Amino acid sequence: MKVLRLDTSIRKTDSYSRRLSDKLIQLLISEKSVNVKNNKIVIRDLADGIPLIDENWSKANFTLANERSPEENKCLAMSDLLVAELNNADAIVIGLPIYNFNIPATFKAWIDLVVRSKLTFRYTENGPIGLVSNKKVYIIIVSGGTNLGTELDFISAYLHHIFGFIGISDITIIDSSGLGKNESQTLAHAHKLIEQI
Repeated sequence: MKVLRLDTSIRKTDSYSRRLSDKLIQLLISEKSVNVKNNKIVIRDLADGIPLIDENWSKANFTLANERSPEENKCLAMSDLLVAELNNADAIVIGLPIYNFNIPATFKAWIDLVVRSKLTFRYTENGPIGLVSNKKVYIIIVSGGTNLGTELDFISAYLHHIFGFIGISDITIIDSSGLGKNESQTLAHAHKLIEQI
């Protein structure tokens, strides 16, 4: 089993999403025989920086692969790497805090770099078809005051839609939202959800 871990919190220390991701990874290691030493876990810390798509990226992306210039290939290099990491993983663990009622900008940048026509999805006469399959996604959502399942939850439906769009439907959301109201109870609930996986 190969795991891709995406950290999105800007906090390197005292991050609930990172700590809960640690716990989930440890569970996957013990239960699913993931081997860290054999490079079975790839860690992508988006807080370390990730490029944004721009006009040059778009032009390169929509140029046929065999017609791209060296500069265009260089422009797509990070995107190609991120798509390869996604395709090589059996499971994806995402630690996701809520910032200003939405996903962190770095995670949206990651999405923009991996959701690529003819690479992770394609259009057909019957609509788009996802090309990424046989993946399990675990998303640990953490917030201080924004609760999932309320009128302020703008991300749950989006996450299901965007992963479904590229072909991933096996998604488990571990709800650790609303920490500001009852931190200990919320964390205990998140730990229980992780242990039930």
